[in-house]
Amino acid sequence: MRAEIEELALGLPRRPARTASSIWTHSYVRILLAGDVACSVIACETVLGVRLWLGAYIPEAEALLGLGLALVWPLALVAGGAYRGRTHGEGSDEFRAVFNGAAGLTAAVAIGAYVTQTPIARSFVMAMFPLACVLTVAFRYRMRKRLHRRRARGDYMRQVVAVGHRESVLDLVIQLRRQPHHGMTVVAACLPTGPDPLTPGLVEIDGIPVLGGFSDVATVVARVDADAVAVLACPELDGAALRRLAWGLEDARTDLFVAPALMDVAGPRISISPVAGMPLLHVEHPDFRGVRRLAKSLFDRTGALMALLVLGAPMLAIAALIRATSPGPSLFRQVRVGKGGAEFRVVKFRTMVADAERLRLDLERENEVDAVLFKIRNDPRVTAVGAFLRRYSLDELPQLLNVLRGEMSLVGPRPPLPDEVRQYGEDVRRRLVVRPGMTGLWQVSGRSDLTWEESVRLDLRYVENWSLFLDLQILWKTWSAVTGGEGAY
Repeated sequence: MRAEIEELALGLPRRPARTASSIWTHSYVRILLAGDVACSVIACETVLGVRLWLGAYIPEAEALLGLGLALVWPLALVAGGAYRGRTHGEGSDEFRAVFNGAAGLTAAVAIGAYVTQTPIARSFVMAMFPLACVLTVAFRYRMRKRLHRRRARGDYMRQVVAVGHRESVLDLVIQLRRQPHHGMTVVAACLPTGPDPLTPGLVEIDGIPVLGGFSDVATVVARVDADAVAVLACPELDGAALRRLAWGLEDARTDLFVAPALMDVAGPRISISPVAGMPLLHVEHPDFRGVRRLAKSLFDRTGALMALLVLGAPMLAIAALIRATSPGPSLFRQVRVGKGGAEFRVVKFRTMVADAERLRLDLERENEVDAVLFKIRNDPRVTAVGAFLRRYSLDELPQLLNVLRGEMSLVGPRPPLPDEVRQYGEDVRRRLVVRPGMTGLWQVSGRSDLTWEESVRLDLRYVENWSLFLDLQILWKTWSAVTGGEGAY
């Protein structure tokens, strides 16, 4: 297994994985440990080298102290939680753990030097630790991307037994298949009443065998050699039943995941408070007003202004190319619905023939999405230049003007048409409590390949969990989604 993990680290050709999840996880941690030490040593040598190049005198004891601090670096990351198995492949949690470890070590060294009156060069605290942090994050980002590629091919996955009702299990199976980078694959299911041999359709769920009922979970886990159990929200599994299930999985050290009944709410809004011996889930209300709203508005308008200054000349060139290759204006304006249901005119580069809206009536029967959205993979109304602009989302660039005017955000739900909003139910209208965005979770999770239900779920998840850090994450992921061109038509 060590050879296969080294192939993962070096990007060598794939060989089939044949060992359990725990084995490759331990090997993966050893590679992370070696890489983290290398990053800290490189940071130390770089700082010492720059000081020598500037003509500074470095005593031997000081150089040894720097190397000693470099070797302590992994211990700081351990304290920050950077080696926990559940952070593998989950970028934000892993990177946050690295930052926490770096901040803790920096504070410990600075305070320790002050208290003991030990003369430690400021370059270690002000340059070496930040550089080690940057190198470590870059190293772990590359490892994460390689891990995602291997998981997309079915390697290094945790085998999961799903426990719940048929609809919930099916939804989990679909989501994990769509997002294999989470490293979980459902291999068996346990339903409330178990499999029904008289009803063949209930013996399996989308190819996943139903092997037992709620009382058979531990037996099914042993039978399929599962690494984890995912318990989905259902009334049959109360606190006492979950406690007994945890006891049954304890000897095999099988991970237990429990999905709360409250969907799509995560992150800093959720905390667990022990009250009267009961762990109560505390859910804070999302904050759409005050300082956070002002910070988002300032971030959006500043980002839009800077982007317009940088992209102004290329946008003029695109406009000229559109006018030169097809009759009609270079810009396309369309009424969309924004925050609170207020209508505004979104501005985009024209990617279709001039009378595209009139021709849509003749194409309604070819709609490939559903009754709410209208999408055709090979839409005959799209021009040659328009197809290129759509593939790389360049047609969206004029929306920077909408952001500058405060009608849109850089990141947010997809801006809907008035006809779509008229078909919204009460739950879906929740999308309208924030400004629509140029990009969002829908953009980095499949774009036009998403169904209507998946698009709504992603928009609601963004609304419930918004933060400036999440916006930065989505903007970072938008680059790879756009350059890849997947799901754009």
